Amino acid sequence: MQRSSPSIASLAAALAKAQIELSNPEKSLVGTVRSSDGPAGTERLFRYAPLSSGLDIVRKTLGQHEIATVQTTAIDQSAGIVNLTTVLAHASGEWIASDWPVCAISETAAPRRMGAALTYARRYALFTLVGIAGEDDLDAPDLVAPQSPGAGPQPAKPPTNPHLNGGHRDPAQPPPRRDRRHSPASNQPALGPRESTELRDRLLGEIGSIGSADDAALWAYCNLKAKNGLTSADAKCVEEAFRTVLATFVQPEEDPEQPLKARDEEISAPQRRQRSAAIDKTVLTFPELRRLRDRDHVKYVAAQACLICGRRPCDAHHLRFAQSRALGRKVSDEFTVPLCRGHHRELHRYGDEAAWWRVVKIDAAAAARTLWLKSHPLPSVVKIGSDQADANP
Repeated sequence: MQRSSPSIASLAAALAKAQIELSNPEKSLVGTVRSSDGPAGTERLFRYAPLSSGLDIVRKTLGQHEIATVQTTAIDQSAGIVNLTTVLAHASGEWIASDWPVCAISETAAPRRMGAALTYARRYALFTLVGIAGEDDLDAPDLVAPQSPGAGPQPAKPPTNPHLNGGHRDPAQPPPRRDRRHSPASNQPALGPRESTELRDRLLGEIGSIGSADDAALWAYCNLKAKNGLTSADAKCVEEAFRTVLATFVQPEEDPEQPLKARDEEISAPQRRQRSAAIDKTVLTFPELRRLRDRDHVKYVAAQACLICGRRPCDAHHLRFAQSRALGRKVSDEFTVPLCRGHHRELHRYGDEAAWWRVVKIDAAAAARTLWLKSHPLPSVVKIGSDQADANP
C-alpha cells in the first residue's frame, strides 16, 4: 500500500534531481537461494548490497535536496504481522510513504530472526522507494527445475527468505543434508533417460554462455548437484564440455622469479649478504615518522573534557591528518585529543577530518601538543648568564 500527502510536486521535483546523483550501492555480500523443486535440487548464488552501504548513499544524496528518510515499525494485531513504514519527507511538508510486511508477531520471540527480517524489509523498502537496485536480478525461470511433460501443476510453496536462517520449510519435507562433500556415495536417485537428456541440454547451454573463470567457478558450485543426477554418459558429456570451456580461461603461468634466479647466480655471496642487510633509516633524507605508543597518555586524554562541548566521559581520538597514512597503523599517540562519543561519531561520519576541525574552529593539533606536554613535560633548562656571573665574581 502506498500513501502520500495531497500534493507531492515539490517532493517529486527534488527526488528527480536526487535520482540523477544516486548510484546503486556496491554488491559486496553473497546470498543463496535454494530450490527444492524436482529430483535434483539446485542452489543459486546472488550478490546483494548491505543496508548500511545503501543508507550512506541515500542519506548523503537526499539530504542535499532537503529530503529525509524515516522508517518506523508497527504491530497489526488484526493481521498478526509486524509492518514497516518507510517515509520520504520533503522540507516543504510533502511526503510519500510505503508499507512493507516484516514478519509474523510470533517471530518476536526470536529476536535474531525478527532482526534479520527487519533488515531485509528495510533494505527492500528503502531501495524501492528511492529507485536504486541493491541485488542481482535473477530471472524466475532459472530457479525452476525441469519437469516432465505429464506432471501436473505443482502446489505453491511459501517463499523462502534467503536472509533468514533456514527460512520456512514444509514440515512434510525432510530436512536437507548439511554437507555431502565427505560422504562416500550420494543418496540422490539418478534421473531417467528423458529427464537426464533435458537436463544435459540445459547445462550444456549454460556452459556455452560462460564468459570468465569466475563465472565458471560459480556455475560449477551451483550445478554440481544437478550434474550428479545425470546418467553416466550425459554426465561425462557435460564434464568434457565444461573442461573445454575452462581450458580457454587458463593461461600458462611463467615463472616470475626466473630472471631473478639467473641474476642471483652472477652475484657473489658477499654481495648478496651486503644487499640483504637492513637499511639504516637514520641516514635517510626523509627519516621514518615516529609513531609513539603510550597507554597512560591515552587514558589521560580520555579523562579530559570534550574539546567541543566539555562533556565527560570522552574517547581519545587520534588526529589522522597529523601524520601520513601507514598500512594498519594509527598515528602517534602524541596526536590525541578528547572527544565525547557524539562528536566522535560526527567527526567520523563527516569524512574530511581536517575540514571538520576548521568548521568547529578548533586547532586540534595545538590541543594535542598541549596535552602531550602536560603528560610528558620537557626537562628543565639550566639558566646560565647572570647567575653564573654572580657565583664567579
